[in-house]
Amino acid sequence: MPSMERESHRIVIAGASSLLGAELKSLLEESKFAGWDFRLLDEEDAAGTLTEAGGEATVIQPVEEGSFEKARFTFFTGSPRFTLANLLAAMKEGTVIDLSGETIERGLSTLWFPAGGEVKPAMPVDESPVYAVPTAAATSVSTLALGLAPLGLKGLIVLCALPVSEAGRAGIEELETQTSQLLSFQTVGKPVFDAQVAFTVLDRFGSGSSHSLAAARRRIRAEVKTCLGTKVVRPAVQVMHAPVFYGTVFSAWAELDKGATCQSILDACKKVGFFITQESESPSNMSAAGEAVIQLGMPEPEPAQVGSWWLWGAADNIRLPAANAVKLAAKLA
Repeated sequence: MPSMERESHRIVIAGASSLLGAELKSLLEESKFAGWDFRLLDEEDAAGTLTEAGGEATVIQPVEEGSFEKARFTFFTGSPRFTLANLLAAMKEGTVIDLSGETIERGLSTLWFPAGGEVKPAMPVDESPVYAVPTAAATSVSTLALGLAPLGLKGLIVLCALPVSEAGRAGIEELETQTSQLLSFQTVGKPVFDAQVAFTVLDRFGSGSSHSLAAARRRIRAEVKTCLGTKVVRPAVQVMHAPVFYGTVFSAWAELDKGATCQSILDACKKVGFFITQESESPSNMSAAGEAVIQLGMPEPEPAQVGSWWLWGAADNIRLPAANAVKLAAKLA
């Protein structure tokens, strides 16, 4: 039986050395949870990393017996493998909030995002509740579909461009190194992606890469399917690599009722939480950096097909899911 001690003020971040884990910790320390007891955990190769929590120096610990003891909330921000290995131990103590994608793929959690509220899990959750927070890409696609539904949405196709930070610090370092090597006319190293990711747009990484755009596409599609259920037309989603460090951008084609206008589209998207940029300022991965909202530019009609529109948007792929996880914890606390 889970302890679920309501008086407990302990938060465990499992995967604390990841970009997502670091961002989550920072946001929690700026929230109502600022004075809580933080326990930072990660895999063996990341254990021992010196960081800070609550303004004091602390060391990221490996998972041991009792690591999740009396945890009111456990956030999983590391690899899916790490989540799966420690999920049951965390569930016995308190509420689990998963940002790794593992529990959604296995149908073990209730997926939550602000625009859609709570969605029924694919299968019953055993005793201790488990929630999942979708990626920035899936959140953007799902929110867009929900926003456009009242305008007679008939079809939605979205192309999401993902940055190298989806592969963590190692991905960022590889893009940085490859950029420097190419500008110096050197042969590029490819230990992470097994492909040249600098100055290159790709639909897949090399066969030797430990990271897969196909896997990212499967996760986003699964999250979108769970977010939307049968409420609206399910979007078709494609994923590509963009040679940037941070930020997810997306291009969408939507078929709506012929009476839809630019203003009605903007009004509908504002209702579900989009931040509409100025007409002269198109959203980009740079403009979305550090923001916890999804940015959307001005819709453009497609002249070849009456009733269809092009939309362009961007979101911070690290900040948005971390901020949504904090909102969820605040809702449950």
